Amino acid sequence: MTKKDIVNNISEQIGLPRLRTKELVQTTFDALVETLVRDGRVELRNFGVFQIRRREPRMARNPRTGEKVPVEARNVVIFKAGKEMEAKVRSFNGAVADDTTQADEAI
Repeated sequence: MTKKDIVNNISEQIGLPRLRTKELVQTTFDALVETLVRDGRVELRNFGVFQIRRREPRMARNPRTGEKVPVEARNVVIFKAGKEMEAKVRSFNGAVADDTTQADEAI
């Protein structure tokens, strides 16, 4: 699902024009990112928690050459699903599309 799909879905549900809905969705995403950067954590009840974590520097391996390469320390965003989302995902029986091959081909 893309942001466009989200906008279309919300627009149809609440009856707002797509352009206005797009602005609202983008404003929501921007606010989430700004809050995450400012506070380091965003908790959305029944959805989950986004949190910034620090990854320490380490030595990694280039999978093509086998050469060891240093990886610098960096901040990453982690997500932990809320209880309600976790329960719905566990009970999901449908097939999940495997986008890893498409992502690999794009690189």
